[in-house]
Amino acid sequence: MNSSLTVSRRLTVSILCVFGGIAAQALSWQTILTFDTTATCFLSRELWQSIVEFLGGRMSISDGVIVGEVDFLPLFGLWSLAAGISWSLAARLIRQHHRSTWNDSFATSGFAFGWWWLIGAWELVGILAFFFGWPSLVQLLRITPQFWQATALAGWLVHLFAVSRRRGEQHRDNASGLPSNSPLFATFVSRHSSLKSVTVLIAIYIVVFTAMNWRLWFNLRIPHGDSAMYEEHLWNLWHGHGFRSYLDQGLFLGEHIQVIHLLLLPLHLLWPSHLLMELCESTALALGAIPIFRMTQRSTGSARAGLLMAAAYLLYFPLHFLDIEIDLKTFRPESFCVPFFLFAFEALEEGRLRRTLILLAIALSAKEDYSIIIAPLGVWIAATAWFQKRATTPLPKGEADRATQRRMILGLCLAVFGVVYLLLAILVVIPWFRGGAELHYVRYFPKFGSSMGEVAKNMLTNPSLLFGELLTAKTALYALSLLAPVGFVALLSPGRLAVGLPLFGILCLSEFSGDGPRHHFHAPLVPVVFWATAIGVGRAGRVFEKLRSLITLSPPHLVTPSPTAADSVARQFVWASAFTSGLFLSLSPAGIAFWDAGSSMSLWRLYAHDPRADHFPKVIAKIPRESRVASTDFVHPRFTHHERSYDYSHYRRRITGYEDRVPDDTDFIVIDTRHPYSGLKSPDQVRELQTEPDRWELLSDETDGDFIVLRRK
Repeated sequence: MNSSLTVSRRLTVSILCVFGGIAAQALSWQTILTFDTTATCFLSRELWQSIVEFLGGRMSISDGVIVGEVDFLPLFGLWSLAAGISWSLAARLIRQHHRSTWNDSFATSGFAFGWWWLIGAWELVGILAFFFGWPSLVQLLRITPQFWQATALAGWLVHLFAVSRRRGEQHRDNASGLPSNSPLFATFVSRHSSLKSVTVLIAIYIVVFTAMNWRLWFNLRIPHGDSAMYEEHLWNLWHGHGFRSYLDQGLFLGEHIQVIHLLLLPLHLLWPSHLLMELCESTALALGAIPIFRMTQRSTGSARAGLLMAAAYLLYFPLHFLDIEIDLKTFRPESFCVPFFLFAFEALEEGRLRRTLILLAIALSAKEDYSIIIAPLGVWIAATAWFQKRATTPLPKGEADRATQRRMILGLCLAVFGVVYLLLAILVVIPWFRGGAELHYVRYFPKFGSSMGEVAKNMLTNPSLLFGELLTAKTALYALSLLAPVGFVALLSPGRLAVGLPLFGILCLSEFSGDGPRHHFHAPLVPVVFWATAIGVGRAGRVFEKLRSLITLSPPHLVTPSPTAADSVARQFVWASAFTSGLFLSLSPAGIAFWDAGSSMSLWRLYAHDPRADHFPKVIAKIPRESRVASTDFVHPRFTHHERSYDYSHYRRRITGYEDRVPDDTDFIVIDTRHPYSGLKSPDQVRELQTEPDRWELLSDETDGDFIVLRRK
């Protein structure tokens, strides 16, 4: 009787959880679909309008702003359908696996919908912020509903998975991922099976992103600057023209101390193509899953946990924006720092200091400002060694004592080296190669000044300006973009996560921070976040125990999970968070934007066949390889193997004396009239034909107006 009453009460509470979650989703999505700022966090404007109309709503204009009007009932019905299907399937699995009654099965699975209340909390906090007049909080909530929704869905998925697993699976999270009574051979097999699964995931990532990158290349969608110019570096180097791109004068070391892509030179000699560069970058990023798998396995004692963490890494949407940036710059040497930093962190965790230093040196060659990672890493190494020394006082004199001292010395040396290297690079080496000109990335901080001295001075002496730019909604958005896709588990290892804090702060002060991690600047933060997550996920049980010790009263219908269960939930929550956040933010096939025809990153706009690319072979056949060619951006990469490849744009460059013209030795001009930013559509708009008709002749058009080709007379 008592047991039946308990099940009945649990079922009642469970039903309330379900209907409360459905109401929270419906109310929140009614708000989300109302405003452009919130709807476009999930959908393109075209898809937004289609969904509003499908739900029986309409689009209107209020005070010059487009607004979607949707009734509550259609949304409630839609979410009820989704909840009913998933609730029934989960209850069926529980009944099948645990031999429980239908009432008990529905009661157990219904509590998962309590996670949907989280998106309702977003709605409630937004109402309170508006009522009390907190515009900053309102702004933050308006640009972050995707993270609230992703976290709610991740928790819901993990809860449903946990309660519907077969009997005995909860015991499979020990060192081998198998029941504790499995023989040693089975343990060995499990570890290697997980590693094979990681290899399969890596291969899938490489195939998918290489295909995407190559398709962009064949569709003439890849810009030259900050992408194909790196392949030009290799071509010019082994053809005796120096480590340069003809995008401008001078060696590239006047831009960055960035030489890591020279490691590809032996491969480039065999296959001199930009396609090779894309393949190598995608492969390098994917290989970062290996040290993540190993660190997680070492931290948790579970090969299965390592597999889940590797999957989360490959689903991590900021990683995808390193492979293909938001502006379609598909190759960046900065991306190669990711696997080298990860392997360095793995070696550091294993105490292999010499290997760590070698890997850090290679990672630093990806860009000079990555010393901003190495310096705080040195501080962390020294600090952890010092605390370890104090914790074991009095230390026994011996090898352990000497090892601790070596780590302290290494950490202090790395910290000093990081600071000195950065100062030498930005104050001496790069300016020397630039002929004393100001560093180009000073303009990334326009609110702090126009020179390196002004920027540094204002950051150090004007705290109101500094914190006014730092403590903003865009900083919170940047932090959420890095941490929410790993379920915030990185926060369980705060010391490791703090290694990336100085660079994170600098990025939040730049003018690019409003886009979040969609360019290349966050590259070294990705390995830091996953290093902290790989270690933090092994601490979930201990953290839970500390929190439980502070709780004196728990609801009677809840069963307090064990530390092992807490560890398991944390591991699942990381990959689920990476998956659900990727649904709304990834540009890969795992994201809605890839399939959303209205999105600028969709399959149909970027990767479907572009007839313009069919005409380009007719153009390049007219231009001899020994020519010097000035071309617009998206065809510029196709001329990097010619004698010289110049930029044809209104950007004033040093190679033309900062005048709006092509270099004097240009033989051909190629203009793409159909690329995304083209302002030239017909020959009568071309400046050379207007100002110097006696020096240039227009070649016959065989491309239906897609390209304009001029030859010097």
